[in-house]
Amino acid sequence: MPDSDRPDGHLETPRAPGPSSQAADDPADPAVDAELIAVIERWNPQGVALLRAVGQVGPGTGSGVALYAVDDANTTLLRTELARFEPRIDLVDPAAPDPAAALVLFDAGSVIGADMLALIERLRAANRPLVLAMNGFHAYADWQAIRERSLALLADRGCADLEIIAVSARLAAAARAADDSALLDRSGLAGLHATLAAATAQLPADSPQRRAAVLTRAIADTRARVTEQITALRSGAEAARIREERVAQLAERDGGRQTGLASVRSQVQLARVDLTTEVGAMVRSLHTRSRAELDRCDRAALREYPRRLQQATTELATAVDLSIDDRVLETARRIGTAAPAARRHDPAPRLGPDPDPRHRGVEDHLMIAVGASVGVGLGRLVVAPLSLVPALDVATVPVTLLLGAGAAYWVVRARGQLAERNHMAQWVAEALVNTKAQLEQRVAAVLVDVEAELAEHVVRESTARAVAVDRRVAELDALARRLAAERPAQLAACERDLAVLDRAAAATIV
Repeated sequence: MPDSDRPDGHLETPRAPGPSSQAADDPADPAVDAELIAVIERWNPQGVALLRAVGQVGPGTGSGVALYAVDDANTTLLRTELARFEPRIDLVDPAAPDPAAALVLFDAGSVIGADMLALIERLRAANRPLVLAMNGFHAYADWQAIRERSLALLADRGCADLEIIAVSARLAAAARAADDSALLDRSGLAGLHATLAAATAQLPADSPQRRAAVLTRAIADTRARVTEQITALRSGAEAARIREERVAQLAERDGGRQTGLASVRSQVQLARVDLTTEVGAMVRSLHTRSRAELDRCDRAALREYPRRLQQATTELATAVDLSIDDRVLETARRIGTAAPAARRHDPAPRLGPDPDPRHRGVEDHLMIAVGASVGVGLGRLVVAPLSLVPALDVATVPVTLLLGAGAAYWVVRARGQLAERNHMAQWVAEALVNTKAQLEQRVAAVLVDVEAELAEHVVRESTARAVAVDRRVAELDALARRLAAERPAQLAACERDLAVLDRAAAATIV
């Protein structure tokens, strides 16, 4: 069966034709030249398998292969591609009478289920050849594990002798379109065809005719493969591919250092702009919130406000540090390098000394006079009705003075509280300006360190890539020299094998 993990390598250097013990001991047809079998086996292993399969004598007398599969596009494609092989294998409906064998086809992406296990047991009970195949393995990276699990389930049911053939009809179609024999081998369809041919072999009288037709087809396919290899060797396509890869490798010899360093600089500058803008927005938000709080503060709250602002500034610094850390990780991700080491967070910036006591100025003394004047005026207005009573006229003077003093005190106190708020608001603005400058300096300092560390990572990674490029260039040079040295021997071996095939083809025609 094919191995999807096998790389698409080039054909091995053909060995000089010689006797093959396996071919010589082949009981299918001793008349076939052992040297021819060795050549076909070397270039077209599936062809040899088909030759051995069609030469067998089967136990049944039925015709066709009963296909048990889901009727979908993949199954239809498999029918189409399998019909291109000779001898033709007829896939019939399971209800057809007396099929020679049965083919159970399931998707390569799922393990055999209970219903399919029951079907397999019924088919084995009917004592007919049974072939299992999983279609579409090219689409599943874990198809080998799925196959092993399915084989384990079959072994648990006493069907350990059954094998699951991995096939891909889409790979076979692509190989036919590209005329790629190696891809056709990997598709597994030729192996499935050989297995079905062996399962449907019936009468000894049929074997010579079937084997002759298959031998002719195998010789033609093998000759096409040898000719393809000779054309590739003479055209120097492999050497050209090596030169192209070498040029591409040399173009990346610096390991992407310049590109990486330019990316580091641009991304760090972008992070600096974004973080500075974010810090400014955070400080403005705190300033707006502080002004709203100051409008609601009384004298006692105003005295405690510097402590509250320091606490808010500490929380702001913590938020800025988190934003810096997140942006550093994002910058490293965009550059495609390892994240810098975790940094130590600095203490929150201090607001500085508390605001100085507000000094009384001319406006405060003026407000005392204005308050007293307003108070006396209000007092006289209030006691004006008392002056109409002669007995109470004397009492109006002290009452007027008391009311005037109270009104003056209230006006002066209110004016003082407003002045304290304005004084505190000015101090808050100056303190936040200082805080903003310190936070922006913190952002700049962190990004300078980050840029140096990221640049170091880029240089280290680019150096490792440059070493890998140099190693690959050396491998390509060695491969080019080896191909140049082996090319004459390969061409000679191919010519010898082609001569064997031509002689066999001529003998078959005769």
